[in-house]
Amino acid sequence: MRYFITLSYDGTRYHGWQVQPNGISVQGELQRGLSLLFRDDLQVTGAGRTDAGVHASMMVAHFDTDREVDCRQLAYKLNRLLPHDIAVSKVEPVRDDLHARFSATRRTYHYFVHTHKDPFLRHYSCELHYTLDFALMNEAASLLLTYEDFGAFCKSHADVKTTLCHVTKAEWTEMSSGQWRFEITANRFLRNMVRAVVGTLIEVGRGRMTVDDFRKVIEGKRRTEAGESMPANALFLVDIRY
Repeated sequence: MRYFITLSYDGTRYHGWQVQPNGISVQGELQRGLSLLFRDDLQVTGAGRTDAGVHASMMVAHFDTDREVDCRQLAYKLNRLLPHDIAVSKVEPVRDDLHARFSATRRTYHYFVHTHKDPFLRHYSCELHYTLDFALMNEAASLLLTYEDFGAFCKSHADVKTTLCHVTKAEWTEMSSGQWRFEITANRFLRNMVRAVVGTLIEVGRGRMTVDDFRKVIEGKRRTEAGESMPANALFLVDIRY
């Protein structure tokens, strides 16, 4: 049987989702908990591979087992075993051909910025100290829906077979005075893509790049022409659809 685990985590302490040889990972902690409970070496596959320091208010992973599973009890026991910064919301049986990563049809990320000093936002939002034209940034962001090749926003030398993605939403929204959220939805994301997109849009907002320049960055497909990668602590994976 195949089971989906829906979980959330604060990525601050972790070297990303994926198991790393020299650092703790969310995947590693989840596998450790499952292996202890099942007394077997269980492997989990996640819907994505969030980078070091990136958070998830929703992540989905699957595992396979021949044993009968009480889903509610398993979720309860996992939460007792997992560290305080990882929480399982549910475990559910799914079809054997449903894959946490490859069956996902869309994913949504949020990136948070604030334009004033606030001690209660510093861990989960990026503090910026310059004036930004968010209307212009939204004009540039809308261009993302008209292209499919995002090589310009892919981490250099990333091991990917294709840089094609289908973006269906890209928009800045003011949450409260001086607090903004960038929401982006696509069928898939490249490594470091969201933080590179945000960094390039901020160049537009600062007046250091025009909307037409942003278009040329996309069309040029060169990472060196795009903006800097923004800090990981303000990025959240928030939704996955199947």
